[in-house]
Amino acid sequence: MILVVVSSIIFLDQLSKFLVVRFLQLNTPVSLIKNFFDITLVHNRGAAFGILKNQLFLFIAISFFTILFIYLHLKNKNNSFLLKICLSLILAGAVGNLIDRLRFGYVIDFLDFHVWPVFNLADSALTIGSLLLSWELLFNKNVS
Repeated sequence: MILVVVSSIIFLDQLSKFLVVRFLQLNTPVSLIKNFFDITLVHNRGAAFGILKNQLFLFIAISFFTILFIYLHLKNKNNSFLLKICLSLILAGAVGNLIDRLRFGYVIDFLDFHVWPVFNLADSALTIGSLLLSWELLFNKNVS
């Protein structure tokens, strides 16, 4: 199950980025819902919200350590199903963005809701996984 979740998210993330790069021009929005949602190709050289720009080595190192930590934690047979899903989402998101950093030196973002910085599917997986993990850690007394 973990392998299916992780590989599916990575595949969809990389496919969507490939298509955006192939068909869009950098920083040129394509409006899908006027004044609300655009597809805008952006090269993000920072972390969330573009902070710490041009710290490529730092982001690659953090990604490798995060991926290793999550992989080792996923091997724990006592983890709940929800915890495994949370970690799988975070793992997939970290791998998706790491692929971009290793290939291009930046992350490809394109989902532009106007009220939030531009992001991608890997960012969505990271965010959803982190929110679910927070819930699990706060409310499940059996999390190891």
